[in-house]
Amino acid sequence: MISSNHIVAVLIVFLCIGCSEQPPKHSFQHTIEEDAQKPWTSETFEDTETDFTFAIISDLSGGEREGIYSEAVAKINLLDPTFVLSIGDLIEGGTKDTSQLKKEWDSFDARTSKLNMPFFHLGGNHDLTNPTMRKVWQNRFGPRYYHFVFNDILFLMLDSEDYTEERMIEIYEAREEAIKMINGEIEGNVEESTYSQMIESRVGAISPTQTEYFKTVLNQYPDVKWTFLLMHKPLWMREDEKGLGDLEKALADRNYSVFNGHFHSFSQRIRNGQTYTILGTTGGSQNPEDKMSFDHFTLVRMTFPPTVTHLKLDGIIDEQHLREEQ
Repeated sequence: MISSNHIVAVLIVFLCIGCSEQPPKHSFQHTIEEDAQKPWTSETFEDTETDFTFAIISDLSGGEREGIYSEAVAKINLLDPTFVLSIGDLIEGGTKDTSQLKKEWDSFDARTSKLNMPFFHLGGNHDLTNPTMRKVWQNRFGPRYYHFVFNDILFLMLDSEDYTEERMIEIYEAREEAIKMINGEIEGNVEESTYSQMIESRVGAISPTQTEYFKTVLNQYPDVKWTFLLMHKPLWMREDEKGLGDLEKALADRNYSVFNGHFHSFSQRIRNGQTYTILGTTGGSQNPEDKMSFDHFTLVRMTFPPTVTHLKLDGIIDEQHLREEQ
């Protein structure tokens, strides 16, 4: 006769086997207060295998082409990453009209809400062009720069439009003048305009306050498995104190990867022994003569080193969509 103790022991074994087959719970840490606005859409992540995958979308603006971003959302859902990151220029922006800004952000957020996983906002020059847009961002998404740790991987989300309010207004007014030149409203060569000559128009700027914030974060997490830096403009191309130099020094003893956009043309290089990638577009304007200007999103699988795949939208085929077209 089988004893009751033996039956209990067998049940415990089966229960333990069942537990071992459960996917691991993710660890998500941040420092933003619970009741504050947050620049991400959700904190509920799908439980999955030990190595997770995340996606990155690139520029939508500078003349967004209708339907491209919605297509990207649908195809990202097909590949089912754990979450999605952005590198800025999510709306056309460039205005002080709060009703127009609300309309543009509502449109972007409505399309983004169709993602089956959390989405992390990051601003670019189109999103943070003037003090009014900064205030709209703060009210809607909270901080312009922030960090989080996911499964012992550190993510630094940088604001490359980090100017004093006075300098931001100067840049905005110069930009407005350049746009009038482009539209033929005033005479002038945009390539020789005040805006084009401003270093901020190409590589942005980071304030000492933001730099110190991220240096503190790096000191708090010295032993993470990998660090990712995302920004809109290539702060690493700026060589003075408003560039990425101080942070790169702080990163010298760790593995990291950098992603930015802004140029609407894909390129990649090795710098400081690490990979720096400039992404193309996910619906933004393109130069038809530039073969590296294409719509895509990036998929990163957290192996060591990370496995990075750049997927052109026209190379991802939804099987159900094909059946519907037959």
